[in-house]
Amino acid sequence: MSADAHHMAGPVGHGGASAGHGHDPHAHSEGGHGTVQSYMTGFVLSVILTVIPFWLVMGNVLDNSLVTTLVILALGGVQMVVHVVYFLHMSTKSEGGWTFMALIFTITLVVIMLAGSVWVMYHLNHNMMPMDAHDVMNNAR
Repeated sequence: MSADAHHMAGPVGHGGASAGHGHDPHAHSEGGHGTVQSYMTGFVLSVILTVIPFWLVMGNVLDNSLVTTLVILALGGVQMVVHVVYFLHMSTKSEGGWTFMALIFTITLVVIMLAGSVWVMYHLNHNMMPMDAHDVMNNAR
């Protein structure tokens, strides 16, 4: 066996090339896993952020339905952040920030697609719908 072939194979019986280079196959990258306390914090926050919208709707707490809708959407956004931070362990430090940048890029694309779709549908509805009933009756005479 040549010196290059022996170097590529690594020490025999010690896990191959990864053990020969000082890499621990069980070591985790930055970010790691959460603790029981962090999972419980995430769970409690998720339950609270789920119960509040149910209470708002079932108790008819806010008189204005638009305000209720906006509060529920805001709480949903906060709950998504809680899930990303506490359960997916996504932060600016994990994997050198690439997972966070991918998340920002994905959110940006989704917002652009949703806003563009709503804008197109609104303008199609406005420009393609027939006249309202009053105008139809006046034009029929």
